[in-house]
Amino acid sequence: MPSFDTIIRGGTVATAADTFACDIGIRDGLIAALGRDLGDADRVIDATGLLVLPGGIDSHVHFAQPSGPGIVMADGFESGTRSAAFGGNTTVLPFCVQQKGQTLREALKAYHAEAHGQCYVDVSFHLVIADPTDQVLGQELPALVEDGYTSFKVFMTYEGMALSDMEMLQVMSVARRTGALVMIHAENFDAIRFLVDKLEREGHVAPRYHAVSRPIPVEREATHRAISLAELVDVPIMIVHVSNGEAMEEIRRAQAKGLKVYGETCPQYLVLTEKDLEGLNMEGAKYVCSPPPRDKDSQEACWRGLETGVFSVFSSDHCPFRYDDPAGKLNPKSRTSFRWVPNGIPGVAARLPILFSEGVSKGRIDLNRFVALSATNHAKTYGLYPRKGTIAIGSDADIAIWDPERRRTLTHDLLKDGSDYTPYEGIEITGWPVVTMVRGRIVVQDGELVGEKGFGAYLAREKSPYAAPRREF
Repeated sequence: MPSFDTIIRGGTVATAADTFACDIGIRDGLIAALGRDLGDADRVIDATGLLVLPGGIDSHVHFAQPSGPGIVMADGFESGTRSAAFGGNTTVLPFCVQQKGQTLREALKAYHAEAHGQCYVDVSFHLVIADPTDQVLGQELPALVEDGYTSFKVFMTYEGMALSDMEMLQVMSVARRTGALVMIHAENFDAIRFLVDKLEREGHVAPRYHAVSRPIPVEREATHRAISLAELVDVPIMIVHVSNGEAMEEIRRAQAKGLKVYGETCPQYLVLTEKDLEGLNMEGAKYVCSPPPRDKDSQEACWRGLETGVFSVFSSDHCPFRYDDPAGKLNPKSRTSFRWVPNGIPGVAARLPILFSEGVSKGRIDLNRFVALSATNHAKTYGLYPRKGTIAIGSDADIAIWDPERRRTLTHDLLKDGSDYTPYEGIEITGWPVVTMVRGRIVVQDGELVGEKGFGAYLAREKSPYAAPRREF
């Protein structure tokens, strides 16, 4: 009988710490051996000349999420996890959103029903706290953290989602007590409302004014305020989708003080700019997301954050809507004002090719930092390590095999999501995932979907050591 189910032979293996020549033996969905001359297997994958990396973990995606009256998100769990696999990802973490007046348990029951039997890759849920009632704070949240929902997100903007400072402090206090990690969308809601109203009164309603309504000071101020509130409570926080140097510097200063403040950025802030929103005839709507893309200086600042470790994770913020669709970007109200253009862009499959091509292939980051930013740090931050995010004996055999020399021009048809466009159309890529393997099973091989829908599992998560407070109060 063969010793292993699968052997990956002849590749260059990289983790967040090391790069080495090694074969990998896989048994029962786990990595069972690392070495040479591992013997026989039912299947042997020849990885000569290729990179063998931990499967990507995208810890910030949106699937099957309520998006307002008449608006439909382009990806549910089937198409979203399929697209993730084509981009070299083996685990994704979408958001279960609580609506006003809804309990967290009700929201989770409905969201699990959306995911059940639909996933090609593994999934785990963050919670979004929109209605922090006494019951939510005193009963539901603590119990759900113990059940493995060990991270939750709060918003400082959006109608019906934005929490007051008092509510944020209350949620942070629960996180500190329970050992959960708080993720924060940092933009000043009142400042945005003021600017949107002013722009509309002046007749500035085209998509490009979305970026004008959310300038850098709106993000910088909210980032500073979120950090200050977290310092008061002594709770670690993750500032998500940081778009510019001024907000990044707020995080860097907090880290220099010894505060547990983590940062995330996304591909749109590395390769897009606010000029992309200026397209004629509503083309700019394709790029409407929050925070918006900025300018070239902001791109370089975000690269510095990745290079220096201010940003520990790189996520897609995949939030897909169809463009040419009355339930998407071109809904009946969107031509009347940018405020009605659905907020978000697709990107779960483009995330890692962009980071590899623009980062590793162009010498901005090395391969080990790529692994850290794409997989390992996500697993460590959100309570999945060492089961996920590394290549080690006993870890899940979640593996992406990359051809570092393969060239592609990004087009929507490569990405297999439910949208009808990609904001990254035409970007030249060097380096591409050729095999994506989840727990020892191949899901995507040479551009073909070979995995089984429903194989992807839901993951309860441990409490992360990254979420432990400093114990200064």
